[in-house]
Amino acid sequence: MKSDAVKTGVQQAPHRSLFNALGFTQEEMKRPLVGIVSSYNEIVPGHMNVDKIVEAVRTGVTMAGGVARVFPAIAVCDGIAMGHEGMKYSLVTRDLIADSTECMAKAHQFDALVMVPNCDKNVPGLLMAAARINVPTIFVSGGPMLAGRVFGRKRSLSSMFEAVGEFSAGKITQEQLQEYERKVCPTCGSCSGMYTANSMNCLTEALGMGLGGNGTIPAVYSDRLRLAKEAGMKVMELLEKDIRPRDIMTYDAFMNALTVDMALGCSTNSMLHLPAIAHEAGVEINVDIANEVSAKTPNLCHLAPAGPTYMEDLNEAGGVYAVMKELTKKDLLNLSCMTVTGKTVGENIENSVNLDPEVIRPAENPFSETGGLAALKGNLAPDSGIVKRSAVVPEMMVHEGPARVYDCEEDAISAILGGEINAGDVVVIRYEGPKGGPGMREMLNPTSAIAGMGLGSSVALITDGRFSGASRGASIGHVSPEAAVGGPIALVKEGDIISIDIPNLKLELKVSDEELAKRRAEWKPRKPKITEGYLARYAALVTSGNRGAILQIPGEDKV
Repeated sequence: MKSDAVKTGVQQAPHRSLFNALGFTQEEMKRPLVGIVSSYNEIVPGHMNVDKIVEAVRTGVTMAGGVARVFPAIAVCDGIAMGHEGMKYSLVTRDLIADSTECMAKAHQFDALVMVPNCDKNVPGLLMAAARINVPTIFVSGGPMLAGRVFGRKRSLSSMFEAVGEFSAGKITQEQLQEYERKVCPTCGSCSGMYTANSMNCLTEALGMGLGGNGTIPAVYSDRLRLAKEAGMKVMELLEKDIRPRDIMTYDAFMNALTVDMALGCSTNSMLHLPAIAHEAGVEINVDIANEVSAKTPNLCHLAPAGPTYMEDLNEAGGVYAVMKELTKKDLLNLSCMTVTGKTVGENIENSVNLDPEVIRPAENPFSETGGLAALKGNLAPDSGIVKRSAVVPEMMVHEGPARVYDCEEDAISAILGGEINAGDVVVIRYEGPKGGPGMREMLNPTSAIAGMGLGSSVALITDGRFSGASRGASIGHVSPEAAVGGPIALVKEGDIISIDIPNLKLELKVSDEELAKRRAEWKPRKPKITEGYLARYAALVTSGNRGAILQIPGEDKV
């Protein structure tokens, strides 16, 4: 066992004395040492129940003959961090989580790991760590929130943000806004739509690193506790069979995850996280591969904010496995990939049934013949920009309009709420990329304000930052290269015409090459917004959005 390095032999007598200080018995010293990585805290609603999940995992590990010890991972609530400097600290935690977990796991020589994430950056951060550490590992999340009920209809956090825009436009009263506040988030758990947290928890199933139901069983269901116990027991089986993350997270597994991503209509943030996780596993995926997958993958689900269904509905319809079973009708998955169940993908989904064709469309009757995400390219985004096309209204799939240019999110919000944006405009928010932000802030506030004010079917938003999974509409993020490094988005001027053609994957600035060359010659880098602390170090090491915003030592060869 790996833990023998700290438990067995004369030289390990000092180590054993410290285990004695922890209250270990001689019997426990002989058993495999399993680390449970807990993202529990008391500030993130999606994590407030994780302590219960962790204890259920501990029970499962103990039942199967292991000794479990818990250590923490930090977590940021993107909703609470939204719209102020706190959002600069969201994406950057992905690497802190991966790094700190690597440190703890290797310093203490755990034989196996159970990762218990839930919201936003914990899931990709811990998947990155799992690939690095490469000891037998399984994931079990805290689970999604139940949808709220407001004025007789199911609602979620994106509805809350849009209600702010409705209030600003005089469409609802203060009392109605407060009704949203009280009811949109009724339970613990990751917010109830197909936002980033739920996207990544579902993709953990598709990737093979979580048990069936990991992404969809609601946080408040007792099934979630049973799943956690099963995960604790299953990790001991993985240890016995020596099945490791890199045995599971292969190129074919990532292709399966991309395919399920497109079918589910996941958050655009998945196109930051999947490449970063793959990078840690020694696998390369990129936006061109994503477009190839999207071109042949039908979009089967329209969960909020793309449609009126929620994670609880997907769970009742059969969950991720039912979606995967539909995809087998078109032979779109590699069914031989190994998973944490100890079985292949094909064996896992063999008996899965689509129980609600309104929630999970049959493969022969999809919402669209192409996937939920698309990477656009053109002279405005030579490397790419990402859009959740399954959440774009038909009339905005092709659009031309004048640029309204803002150099930070706050200025854009002021303009939108101040009534300065008109139908047909293309709002450009720049210097918010991985380096320029720094930290690549999410733009849920401006997208929600646009939707709430009734401009969602006539105004587009483009940014080198990113959009929340709760964003909808013609919202194109991750524009690369970013403004801070002189990407073409830095050269856009007020009133320039921007052309968006999502079906043909084009994003163009209608300015001549000669004029762009002139502007480029005149452009000067801006002084960094932050020059000290973690964000300054992050900005120095981070790569562009199209590469997953991975960290790279200056001068290191690109992968």
